[in-house]
Amino acid sequence: MSDPGVEAAIARAHREEWARVVAGLARRFGDLDLAEDAAAEAFVVALERWHRDGVPPQPGAWLTTTATRKAIDRLRRESRREEKHEAAWMPVDDSPVEPTGPVDDDRLRLIFLCCHPALAMEGRVALTLRLLGGLTVAEIARAFLVPETTMAQRITRAKARIRAADLPYREPSSTDIRERTDGVLAVIFLVFNEGYLATGGADPLRADLTEEAIRLARLLRALVPEEGEATGLLALMLLTDARRAARVSDDGELVTLDEQDRGAWDRAQIIEGHALVRERVAAVGAGGDPPGRYQLLAAINAVHTHAPSARDTDWTQIVALYDRLLSVDPTPIVRLNRAIAVAEVDGPDVALAEIDRIAEPLEEYHALHAARADLLRRIGRSGESRAAYDRAIALTGNPAERAYLLRRRSQLGGVDGT
Repeated sequence: MSDPGVEAAIARAHREEWARVVAGLARRFGDLDLAEDAAAEAFVVALERWHRDGVPPQPGAWLTTTATRKAIDRLRRESRREEKHEAAWMPVDDSPVEPTGPVDDDRLRLIFLCCHPALAMEGRVALTLRLLGGLTVAEIARAFLVPETTMAQRITRAKARIRAADLPYREPSSTDIRERTDGVLAVIFLVFNEGYLATGGADPLRADLTEEAIRLARLLRALVPEEGEATGLLALMLLTDARRAARVSDDGELVTLDEQDRGAWDRAQIIEGHALVRERVAAVGAGGDPPGRYQLLAAINAVHTHAPSARDTDWTQIVALYDRLLSVDPTPIVRLNRAIAVAEVDGPDVALAEIDRIAEPLEEYHALHAARADLLRRIGRSGESRAAYDRAIALTGNPAERAYLLRRRSQLGGVDGT
């Protein structure tokens, strides 16, 4: 008979320890497939042993030791290369790895390896979400809006490319770090976004992913303190994550920014995020590089979190920041978010016209239809609003967001005939 307490402990260990176990095995054995498979086997063993023997006092150490032994057993069975035979006979050592280069954190090192420029960006993100985020292939596929088979092939190809080029076996140099930082920032942000609003699964928010992304961003900022975008990304994630406690109601429904209890926001994270934004503003004012995407997004979130209430939000400043963001990141999603802000300055009709001009490339993006539904509701076009809500509900895989959209659709008046 399964023990709910043990089940919860295993789930918690998977959230908290998966990345550490996989990254440690990847460092030791230099084989991503072996690292992932051995980590998965360790969790299968945990499922049996912890029910029988109880949860160990140090679950992470237990999982690391078990996964290492599984990897060693596999190498013995498969009679791999001579140097891996030698590794197989080494005693298990769970002591922290000694720093061997500029990157001395296993998980951050693994991100740099997964973000090698030889890989396409889609492969880098998918590998990071799988190896460090612990997401299933199905969850990653939903995040990318592609079939599961396509995502499985994408991950397999990325691993094969890494193996063929022998990429995992060399520490990233200082030059590598400079060249790969932009890619690493993008991957960390995508990991954060998956935690901020999960694309699938029972949990609408995944604090393990947002916290891991913030942790990695701190390490990256310490590694490249001169990189303004690293500071901007950290500030952005802190200011966004600060609202986590207010984002889902007790009955599991998403709570939008204008309805959130601002007293539940994490003030320490907001203070730190604002300080980082001011730091970047001062650096730019002193002749530094102009702000990039993450710095501008952080500034937008600083305006939101500075307002004591939703009605006090300086939407004019937010639109102006989005205008600057468009000059460095002219994507349809940025235009969509700008249009949502425009609705608060110039009205829903103007915003709706802007959204309709960019709708085609975002047809499969649920947030586009959710935004249209809200704007159509505000101008009394209930029939069209209901259809837009239907489309948004069909496209989202997040249970809290679906609950919110269903409620808003149910509040619509009669069909208006438009």
